[in-house]
Amino acid sequence: MGRGDLTGEEWARLKPHLPRSGQRGGRWGSHHKIINGILYRNRTGVPWRDLPTRFGKWKTVYERHRRWSADGTWDRLFAAVLTDADEEGRIDWSMVSVDSTSSRAHQHTAGARKKPPRLPGKRHTPRQHRPDEELGRSRGGLTCKIHLAGEGGRRPLALLITPGQWGDAQQLIPVMERVRVARLDGGRPRTRLDHLGGDKAYSSRRNRRYLRRRQIKHTIPEPKNQRANRQARGSKGGRPAGFDKTIYKRGNEVERTINALKNSRAVATRFDKRAFIFHGTVTLAAVRLWLCR
Repeated sequence: MGRGDLTGEEWARLKPHLPRSGQRGGRWGSHHKIINGILYRNRTGVPWRDLPTRFGKWKTVYERHRRWSADGTWDRLFAAVLTDADEEGRIDWSMVSVDSTSSRAHQHTAGARKKPPRLPGKRHTPRQHRPDEELGRSRGGLTCKIHLAGEGGRRPLALLITPGQWGDAQQLIPVMERVRVARLDGGRPRTRLDHLGGDKAYSSRRNRRYLRRRQIKHTIPEPKNQRANRQARGSKGGRPAGFDKTIYKRGNEVERTINALKNSRAVATRFDKRAFIFHGTVTLAAVRLWLCR
């Protein structure tokens, strides 16, 4: 077993959720070896053509990653891993924090075809495809932004990728809508957490109204300008936003989640041209965090 490969225990937990071989289109090669190759590329950020030969043909590894990114296989694996973790009581729902991080786009990211991609053997585009390829220009050049909700155990619960210049406040609700952990007994998925934390970037009337409607307690500091505007309106401005300094100190947990996620160099720096492939890269990195802890 090479450095960074799946251990026997990790493979045993992942194997039941993988697509079965022998379907239409021929028999697939070993999922174990192929996934180790994809993980190697995620961890090191090497070009696909430079993958070591112990993982087989680089084209096979790349096409498996592209196919599973397009048809949602990585998303389904992420959901399955979350379900298993919740059943084992490994998800800390007591404090979930939201934050974002930027990934600088490498020069190899540019030059994607204008023609929309297609799912293998189908006529529709991948679910995570965007015409702008989730690339935006900010002060740092071409970047994309990863928005995520992290639980208290410093692992991601939901992911969302947007162009780099998009703000954080507008993405809180889309990220929260992606928090959906299914149950093994077939009951309704869990979507509501005990407490939500975030920094000043997520403070807005719309976000607070959304959280109150869902009866989610939250600790989000109110910026000075919003506080001044509320006070200037008198009784029409509403009550002050509650704030607990002790709970807010746990906000560093999502920062540590981001740090663990960006240990994968293919996540810290975006090399993928297509948005749906980069989404699969980030999702696989999140799956690995749940498997190795």
